[in-house]
Amino acid sequence: MSVPIWEKYMLTVDEAVQYFGIGEKKIRSLIAENMNTEYCFTVQVGNKSLINRQKFETFLNQITSL
Repeated sequence: MSVPIWEKYMLTVDEAVQYFGIGEKKIRSLIAENMNTEYCFTVQVGNKSLINRQKFETFLNQITSL
């Protein structure tokens, strides 16, 4: 059974690109910039970054430009 992307708790970078309409380079840049801050919205699983969808949505709602 496949879970719809809008119901997933964690997203891969590729899924986040599709869901949020932000480019892969920009998402990877945002991950790197916010890795060790209070705004961190990712979990590292080996070499893979998984994005907490709700935390990333909150982060995007608080900024005015990318």
